[in-house]
Amino acid sequence: MRITEIYPSIHGESQYAGVPCTLVRTTGCDLRCTYCDTRYAFTGGQEMSVEEIVGEVERFGLPFVLLTGGEPMLQHEIVPLAERLLALGHKVAIETSGAHGLDSLPAAVLRIVDVKAPSSGETDRMRWEVLSALRPCDAVKFVLADETDYRWSAEHLARLGLDRHTEVLFSPVHGSLDPRDLVAWVVRDRLPVRVNLQLHKYVWGTETRGV
Repeated sequence: MRITEIYPSIHGESQYAGVPCTLVRTTGCDLRCTYCDTRYAFTGGQEMSVEEIVGEVERFGLPFVLLTGGEPMLQHEIVPLAERLLALGHKVAIETSGAHGLDSLPAAVLRIVDVKAPSSGETDRMRWEVLSALRPCDAVKFVLADETDYRWSAEHLARLGLDRHTEVLFSPVHGSLDPRDLVAWVVRDRLPVRVNLQLHKYVWGTETRGV
């Protein structure tokens, strides 16, 4: 499978933000969100076998592994990779867009699903049925660039009742939406969500890779 980078760090966002983990970043994505901060993972990378990837993960010695991208669900071997990591005792999570079905993943894999709000330019690619299968251990993440995104997301949160069965994250696009504004709106509207910042960008800055 095609891999852009593998490195030890902390999980930068979601309800697991701050937890030490090994990130496995796959290459390639079928979306082109306007605010994407990992465009370098669209192309390039190197071919690695499942066992080579597992070997790198084992070398770092961290129990938590995050499969991310790019779009990891585009990789045909993502399921056997997840199965192998789980068999070795790792806790495994995947960050993925809402444009792909997740039924093929082992049940033990934690799902973190991005919802593409209007500013992304990719709202039409959403598969809303994916969200109905999320569990309390999973999360749905609305990425918000402005107040229009916020209001759109609040409407879909209420329509789908997402907070009744999974973690709901509202994440501001770094440098576009002031987190203070997002916090004010969430508190004002008493939304049942977690405001979710990209922790790694506050620790290392916006341009640093491999951390």
